[in-house]
Amino acid sequence: MFKLLNRHGRRSAVMNLFTERFEVSKAKVYYVYSSAGSIRFQSTGISDTGKTNILSESIPEPPPVPDPSTLVDLTETVQSLAANGEPTFASLGLGGWSPVGLVQNCLEYLHVSLDIPWWGAILIGTVVVRVVMFPLVIMSQKNTARMNNNLPEIQLLQLKMTQARQTGNQLEAARYAQEMMAFMKEKGLNPLKNVLVPLAQAPLFISFFMGLRGMANCPVESMTYGGLAWFMDLTVPDQFFLLPLITSATMWATIELGVDGARLDAQNMQMMRYFLRAIPIVMIPFTIHFPGAILVYWCSSNFISLLQVGVLKVPAVRDYFKIEKLMKHSPDTLPIKKKGFLSGVKESWTNIKLSKELAERQRIDEMIFTKAGKGPLQKTYKFDPTKMTTIQAKQK
Repeated sequence: MFKLLNRHGRRSAVMNLFTERFEVSKAKVYYVYSSAGSIRFQSTGISDTGKTNILSESIPEPPPVPDPSTLVDLTETVQSLAANGEPTFASLGLGGWSPVGLVQNCLEYLHVSLDIPWWGAILIGTVVVRVVMFPLVIMSQKNTARMNNNLPEIQLLQLKMTQARQTGNQLEAARYAQEMMAFMKEKGLNPLKNVLVPLAQAPLFISFFMGLRGMANCPVESMTYGGLAWFMDLTVPDQFFLLPLITSATMWATIELGVDGARLDAQNMQMMRYFLRAIPIVMIPFTIHFPGAILVYWCSSNFISLLQVGVLKVPAVRDYFKIEKLMKHSPDTLPIKKKGFLSGVKESWTNIKLSKELAERQRIDEMIFTKAGKGPLQKTYKFDPTKMTTIQAKQK
């Protein structure tokens, strides 16, 4: 630089030199942060103007500012998708806070969050519900065992009560009814506990039935390939009719072995036994039209019932839950003898007719008593005692 000053001897040259140096320095910094290629200096012979043109050509244009309406649509689209990329139940009109909606939300959580196929989600949901209902089953089992062990005394009171009603002796019928209530209170018996499990399972079954039917009719697209083996599509009926047959067979086995552990061979459940045996056969024409999802739930529930019945027959399990051992009563020692189906139907029809006749007789008696109390006095004598007459003796 000193040689250059001595040669030219002008301050302007120095200023131009520093100015030119400053511009080159700026270009160097710009190249380092904006270009991926190597930086070349003035020895290359390329001017700074050329470098600036290259830089302007390599920088992409900034993206356009998105439209707010587009952002709203994009947000709605993202919110309508679940974590696995499927549409949410809320976007399909499913779910909610009703019993049916809660069942659908639970199944959606098992399928989306835990990545479980639909048949597995239905199976897990059924197992969870039956586990929650198990304490009620134990309560019903204890009551059933106590009622079975006190069956002779219960039947004796029932027979006396029935005879009193058939003869129209309401006082005797009421007295025996009071004796029955006192006996059950003393032994800790309650007939309503035997129907507690069916009453509790009915709303759950209806909720699952309507929830799965709504999912199949919507339809949920992933359910079309969320099945297993031959029933891959859970939104349509089983084309091989195997699921309806399995459902009926497992229900019949459950009824024969015991409905939730209850015995159907007891003397007080004769008519119920015939009625329940007819259900698996009658329901086949209807179940063949049900979607596969409903039948998967039904089959799962029946298999769990079979497992439950088998477990509750184990003596060690009954001792653990403090369930009394069932006593076997001879049919000859029971006050109410075992009858066939036709005999039972005839006896029931006869009792209904007698009850109707007694009710009609009581209604007629009440009408006569009301008429006698409010109507005019009826003459039931030959002479009016209120009118004095002279009594003359007959001549001999």
